[in-house]
Amino acid sequence: MGQSVDHVDSNEHRVGRARSRGRAARQASRIDGAGQNAHLQTPFISRNIPTYDLLDEENLIKIEKAADTILAEIGIEFREDPETVELFRKAGGQVTDISADAWNIKFEPGMIRELLQTAPERFTQHARNPARSVEIGGDAMVFAPAYGSPFVMDMDKGRRYGTLDDFENFVKLAQSSPWLHHSGGTICEPTDIPVNKRHLDMVYAHIRYSDRPFLGSITAPERAADSIEMCRILFGAEFVDQNCVIMGNFNSTSPLVWDGISTQGIRAYAAAGQGSIHLPFLLGGAVCPVTMPGAVAQGLAESMVGCALTQLVRPGAPAILASFLSSMSLRSGSPTFGTPEPALGSLVMGQLARRLKLPLRCAGNFATSKLPDAQAMVQAMMSMMSAVQGGVNYVLHSAGFLDGLLSMSYEKFVMDTDLCGALHAYLKGLEINDDTLGLSSLREGGPGEHMFGTAHTLSHYETAYWDSELNDDQPFESWSEQGGDDAMIRANRRWKKILADYQAPHLAEDRDEALLDFMNRRKTEMKDAWY
Repeated sequence: MGQSVDHVDSNEHRVGRARSRGRAARQASRIDGAGQNAHLQTPFISRNIPTYDLLDEENLIKIEKAADTILAEIGIEFREDPETVELFRKAGGQVTDISADAWNIKFEPGMIRELLQTAPERFTQHARNPARSVEIGGDAMVFAPAYGSPFVMDMDKGRRYGTLDDFENFVKLAQSSPWLHHSGGTICEPTDIPVNKRHLDMVYAHIRYSDRPFLGSITAPERAADSIEMCRILFGAEFVDQNCVIMGNFNSTSPLVWDGISTQGIRAYAAAGQGSIHLPFLLGGAVCPVTMPGAVAQGLAESMVGCALTQLVRPGAPAILASFLSSMSLRSGSPTFGTPEPALGSLVMGQLARRLKLPLRCAGNFATSKLPDAQAMVQAMMSMMSAVQGGVNYVLHSAGFLDGLLSMSYEKFVMDTDLCGALHAYLKGLEINDDTLGLSSLREGGPGEHMFGTAHTLSHYETAYWDSELNDDQPFESWSEQGGDDAMIRANRRWKKILADYQAPHLAEDRDEALLDFMNRRKTEMKDAWY
């Protein structure tokens, strides 16, 4: 027999009251963007699911030996930084002069790994708001926005060069999302500011419009120094000397080259006790072997050498192993993102980083699509899941990446952050206990009875499932009657509302004035340079 009408009405009334209370709670919590998922919000993710180990011991050793062979027999070329060359020479590197400002250094097997033993397996990057500080390494996972695009795009204005207004907007969008943990770095290039001065405005934007950790400039040694000095103004010089408050994201020049701009910047960050990321940008068939195991071995060699340099400068300085693996359309020469082979490579990089006991930066929401469409999100999901399954610790490019990194998309930014929210739930895993097994819900009604009004349902319905801020899960008829908007249109409305509602976190007036004074002094000391 089914339930009586009175019993059904009673249950519906109970559910209705609970839903009403839930709506009020959700509306209150949506002030910070967490919505119904406020219980998932955290300054960084502590993964509660295992990593996926793709390769066995024998095959991991093959890749490590290949990397050792690269370092011992082919070597790494260093350019325009004799001080770095001298550091490696004193540590045992075999230096061969190539020209007046270029050297090849070969490293005996095991030498680089020995240098890396003083690098921390896990470290804290402090935020100006202590509640926003993040852990990087171990089981911790940090999501940060995309990085480096010269163009921005949205549905209203199309594709255009980025400006400082765009840069500040993306910092505000990142600050407003509970599903990112880090403000990132060069979210887009503010091309309306001179090249030699824009780093000051970018670092200030991160400080002024976010209270999360951030990345500094790396495009010239003096810009790296300015970034660190602004942090000394913000945090205090003594605190900065003893704690990581800023990081730099450094690219090698593949294949097998570290240029002087990068190595001088690495040394500047390491000498100040700050963090650095060491990233080969590998395009298969162009600057690395077309086969993924070869690309992984080369990337491992290049990144390990960058990390090792930090330990020669200041043992214990935070260093992040990194990998940016990309396939290519070998018919056209165009990079392709979100393909399966680099995703597999990212899984392997996770295993190699754990063997080295180094934090890892890898993968992200990559896409070559020119619109925030189905292609963009399919490619992004393929790549992002490799970071999640591979145990990546710092995920740059978690939001906004479009057009093969040439464009930063407003719409895709909020689509990606919504996905990051879902990944918070995924990485939380499952807790198995008497309550989550839910037998009380079955007992309360018995066979054939619905569970909408059971005590178990009412106690869990707000937190049982991740609730998207962007998806439309209504019946077709309701969706159609309301205009039939697709995800891009909803995302367009969403980012505009976030910016309209944005409120900057408090920044002490004296620190703000000191930062602005430093910026003004530095800008008056140099003429504008546009390249």
